[in-house]
Amino acid sequence: MQEIAKAGTEPAVSAKPQSRLKVKWSSIKRNHLLYWLLAPAILLTIVFKYVPMYGASIAFKDFSPIRGIMGSEWVGLKHFTSFLSSPNFMEILLNTIKLSSFELLIGFPIPIILALMLNQIRRAGVKKNIQLVLYAPHFISVVVISGMVFLFLSPTGPINAMLSFFTDKPVSFMSDPDAFRSIYIWSGVWQGAGWASIIYVAALANVDPQLHDAATVDGASLLQRIWHIDLPTLKPVMAVLFILAAGGIMAIGFEKAYLLQTSMNIPSSEIISTYVYKRGLQAGDYSFATAVGLFNALVNVILLVFVNGVVKKLNEGEGLL
Repeated sequence: MQEIAKAGTEPAVSAKPQSRLKVKWSSIKRNHLLYWLLAPAILLTIVFKYVPMYGASIAFKDFSPIRGIMGSEWVGLKHFTSFLSSPNFMEILLNTIKLSSFELLIGFPIPIILALMLNQIRRAGVKKNIQLVLYAPHFISVVVISGMVFLFLSPTGPINAMLSFFTDKPVSFMSDPDAFRSIYIWSGVWQGAGWASIIYVAALANVDPQLHDAATVDGASLLQRIWHIDLPTLKPVMAVLFILAAGGIMAIGFEKAYLLQTSMNIPSSEIISTYVYKRGLQAGDYSFATAVGLFNALVNVILLVFVNGVVKKLNEGEGLL
């Protein structure tokens, strides 16, 4: 009897996956135009994102352009060991982490503050003009920004001209390793804070004005209304953007760090991306530079998973992530 019962149940179990496949296939046939519309994006992602990953294998080889990737000798973790045991490894790693972490901690809340301030402006014309001034630096190239920094902070620049009332000799900001980090971070905040506030301004536009009116009638102050009405509205957006920002914490911009770098501030300005550029493109050590880049990506993934877990814990039970 048990065998008969088992035999009777087997077709039902095997038929269940088949029915699911039929439903999925019928759905694909019914929406085939949408899948064809998606196909170019998938193809471009595979060609430009996944196919180049094969080139990362040169991190485990002594790559020679003449012999190619397949013909180069396999050396395993030689280049990783060489980088981890190099005397300037900790300096480069700490410079990268410090610069990116301080940029995140300082630069992340400022767009939120700007959005909250802009949301309090009731006159549309004034608000648009202020937004225009705040967004404009975003469209200036990094090369121009770096040139402006050198110009303003040079010994004969306007900053030193103002400091001349308090000091006897000009301050060489760009030659001071201790000043590099502040220069890099605050110039980035000036350039990107206004543009980064757009998404927060858009989120605040969804706040019902009647909530503020009711809170005002109940005697709530401006700060209380911001804390209990505006910030809860921004919280889901803040969580997502913070995870995205943390995901690129090790992928700090190479161009600006390299352009602001001088022979005197290298102890603070030498980061992984500039080190990879010098070893890979200038010195031609492609395998070593690729190994350093893979190490950087690994650290980035670990930080992303950690930050994602922390944000999920903080928002547990609220349905934000």
